Amino acid sequence: MSNILSIIPQLMACKQAAKTINGLNDETRKSITAAIAAVLLDNIDAILDANARDLAAMEPANPLYDRLKLTPQRLKDISAATEMVATLSDPAGKKLSEIQRPNGLHIEKITVPLGLVGAIYEARPNVTVDITALCLRSGNAVVLKGGSDAQYSNTILVQLMQQVLTDFGLPQEIITLLPPQRETVSELLTATRYVDVIIPRGSQGLIDFVRKNATVPTIETGAGVCHTYVHEKADLQKAAAIVVNAKTQRPSVCNALDTVLVDEKIAADFLPLLIQGFLAFKEGVYADEKSFSIMQQAGYPHLHPATEEDFGREYLSQNCSIKTVDGLPQALDHIAQYSSRHSEAIVTEDTTIAETFLNEVDAAAVYHNASTRFTDGGEFGLGAEMGISTQKLHARGPFALEKLVCEKWIVRGNGQVR
Repeated sequence: MSNILSIIPQLMACKQAAKTINGLNDETRKSITAAIAAVLLDNIDAILDANARDLAAMEPANPLYDRLKLTPQRLKDISAATEMVATLSDPAGKKLSEIQRPNGLHIEKITVPLGLVGAIYEARPNVTVDITALCLRSGNAVVLKGGSDAQYSNTILVQLMQQVLTDFGLPQEIITLLPPQRETVSELLTATRYVDVIIPRGSQGLIDFVRKNATVPTIETGAGVCHTYVHEKADLQKAAAIVVNAKTQRPSVCNALDTVLVDEKIAADFLPLLIQGFLAFKEGVYADEKSFSIMQQAGYPHLHPATEEDFGREYLSQNCSIKTVDGLPQALDHIAQYSSRHSEAIVTEDTTIAETFLNEVDAAAVYHNASTRFTDGGEFGLGAEMGISTQKLHARGPFALEKLVCEKWIVRGNGQVR
């Protein structure tokens, strides 16, 4: 690893510290999580100063800039999400089943913490707190590998959370922040003796790299290529409000809309309704031939002819694509071809059509008459989240507290042999 020191000693210490957090009772873990929420509010100015150092090194036009940026309100929101995590039921220690066998064996299945959770993510300092709070609340230790773009922000956040551990008489190694250098990633991905699970959160490139190179078990949190289909029986005003919100409210996040599918029967009436909302953000629109013609005649200035590459693209910016479709079957086919299976929506007043869409679309979250921006642990009442899982193993959708455990069988006997 060139001149980069091995991270194995840090992983060993974190693995050992996992036993400490695992052994705490529920009330203590609640108190630790709540104390983290409080320490964020007590240190807003210091956190913003560190974040400003990170922001100064990034161009504001970079799609990651908004994800990197912290504000007083965002810190208050992070604190509130952490406080909510503290109030949730402990997912560990639950009895799932109990069996008394004819041979006298008494068998129980219970939930236990995963152990040491490794998180790899990009310029998202809020993730540093979200993942840590969820891990501690569920009795797991955590090793964090954040992006170098957020080095100063991540460092102060981890220092503050480690101070909370110290205040409770616990080892700081329960929360371990790895060096920002990329060379540490390969060692983390193959540290099967120490790390129980890896959770990547970020771009498709990051997720693909982890999938290809990890020998530690991995739970993916996927990139979002999200569609909203406006059906011919949609309430057009409602549909316009949903589309504008899903696209413009915070475009740099994974649940933001990327492609509008509109039934060609209503396209001429619907698309002009987007113009006022899109103009406020100078929304770049990559439109197929029919949509382009309609938007152009309506006088929309930020218009581009769509190419094949403009569909199936996660924009992460104030840009989107629009395509006209001939009814529900064509919309379903388009989504099946281009979706990342994150969040998909239909706007229609026809409940039969809506139910067909909800049942047939293969995605972690499907919506009827609502914005895809709700795919979020906090919005779903789960507190914070590890990320949005688009896979089908163990966790799917907002990956939150209840999935940070696994199962353990406890068998009690009295001398039975087989």
